[in-house]
Amino acid sequence: MATHRISSLPIAISTSLSLPSKRRDYRLALHFTSLYGTRLLLKPSNLSCFVTKHHSSTTATVSLSLPTAKPERATSEKSPIWSARSIKSFAMAELEARKLKYPNTGTEALLMGILVEGTSHAAKFLRANGITLFKVREETVNLLGKSDMYFFSPEHPPLTEQAQKVLDWAVDEKLKSGESGEITTTYLLLGIWSEKESAGHKILATFGFNDEKAKELAKFLNDDIVLNY
Repeated sequence: MATHRISSLPIAISTSLSLPSKRRDYRLALHFTSLYGTRLLLKPSNLSCFVTKHHSSTTATVSLSLPTAKPERATSEKSPIWSARSIKSFAMAELEARKLKYPNTGTEALLMGILVEGTSHAAKFLRANGITLFKVREETVNLLGKSDMYFFSPEHPPLTEQAQKVLDWAVDEKLKSGESGEITTTYLLLGIWSEKESAGHKILATFGFNDEKAKELAKFLNDDIVLNY
């Protein structure tokens, strides 16, 4: 299956973020100085990642879209955008897969990513039902086993077929709903539950998640937590 994927660069520095209501891309300007005195400017957009350097200034353009197996969506203006929490959850899923030294990012990793991000309705609902990151990680190892200690995961472990179906299911359901706004992590969690034979679904079921709880969670599909600082 052909997967069209664009990645983001995880940079832990102070940022200025502006989210236009009618645009599909996130504009994020980061200004900092390298060890060699070179001034760096990073601007995420819908374009693929590339870096250009002009004298003492370097500019990198980084996309914050999530992978899709449907290439027409990669450039479609009608395709809904993912929320910032969903994007962070996906990035954390890749990190969890790497921590466990797995060759791919599966549905179990997506589930862990939601819990690592931790601030969404989906994550709070899971914790309220006794499903924690520690439990999910332990059950993942019990279910899938440990990886070879000498194996090193790629920087961005490719999605399994089931994990890719989860992302596409979330986009499809958002389009079917006719609701405006972003694709929240609740769509991501319910997408994991929709893949009945996946590791993520089996782990959720092990800890008591069921169709009734999925229906309860679905009430918050288009809501997101507002954080006050």
